[in-house]
Amino acid sequence: MPSHLRRLWLALTAGLLLAACAATAPPAPTATMTAAPSRSAAARAPESVAPRQALSGLPVVAAAELPSEAQDTLVAIARGGPFPYPQDDQTFQNREGILPGRPYGFYREYTVVTPDSGDRGARRIVAGSDGTRFYTDDHYNSFREVIE
Repeated sequence: MPSHLRRLWLALTAGLLLAACAATAPPAPTATMTAAPSRSAAARAPESVAPRQALSGLPVVAAAELPSEAQDTLVAIARGGPFPYPQDDQTFQNREGILPGRPYGFYREYTVVTPDSGDRGARRIVAGSDGTRFYTDDHYNSFREVIE
């Protein structure tokens, strides 16, 4: 077979193989396949759907699993107050370096009332300006990202 016919035959064969592979491959992701569900879609999702994954890489806790006082604090944060202590809604400096690094002023801290405690106790919610929330019950020694 002349060389130009051999090259043509090889090109056609390669094209047919590529077409066959493309026909059997799973579809490539599209914007509609990879887009996150809207808040209203998430609200309608069945309970078997996994909760949102942590953005921080820290352990997670569902808001509904937090102590009732922490849930009350989350509601107060969403409403903009009022807060029980003057230290609440102040800048959290993240000196421990456990939370993801962000510019100064990104995080704010809030007391989670501890029943029968003579002071503010050790429980806090730290809120990021991007909507992330973190819970600590050991005064900043560890955090869990709060997921809805």
